[in-house]
Amino acid sequence: MNNILKNRSLYLIGMMGAGKTTVGRLLAKEMGYSRFLDTDNIIELVKGQTINEIFTTVGEESFRELETQVLAELCTYTRTVVSTGGGIVLRQKNWSYLQHGLILWLDVPVKLLMSRLTEDNTRPLLKDADMEKKLQTLLAQRQHLYNQADLRITVQPQETPEQVTKRILETIPSILKPPVVPPTYLN
Repeated sequence: MNNILKNRSLYLIGMMGAGKTTVGRLLAKEMGYSRFLDTDNIIELVKGQTINEIFTTVGEESFRELETQVLAELCTYTRTVVSTGGGIVLRQKNWSYLQHGLILWLDVPVKLLMSRLTEDNTRPLLKDADMEKKLQTLLAQRQHLYNQADLRITVQPQETPEQVTKRILETIPSILKPPVVPPTYLN
């Protein structure tokens, strides 16, 4: 699977709990890419705060600005798999950065997201909320944006991250444009 994307980066988008980080790490390894980066982890390192703390102290809008700054830096890399925050698609500016690579939407049903996020208290948008209703609302707001991805992989409840990764690697070649071969001229 080495060089499947001709050194282009791969950006994973989708809802929180979709498995972007887990699958992203596996994809980087299988593709022979030396870098896997998670925008949320980078933001936490830069700010020295958790995402929850950032949301609490400076608010979502400031967090989204940090997210855009991080993505602007990451889009200069090649041969990198990048896991993004679920709301990264909300800013039009971010799409210009994402389009430096292949954009893959990990589409996970709300019921499966709920089962994955039930014990997770690190998600600021789910604080003090009816989880199912909030996830459905967020997905409804973002789905038309996620649909702009180059590739959509719908994750099934029984699938392991390894199976999802394998399916992605099998599907990527079908959406890549074949290389342009210059015409040959006869003398």
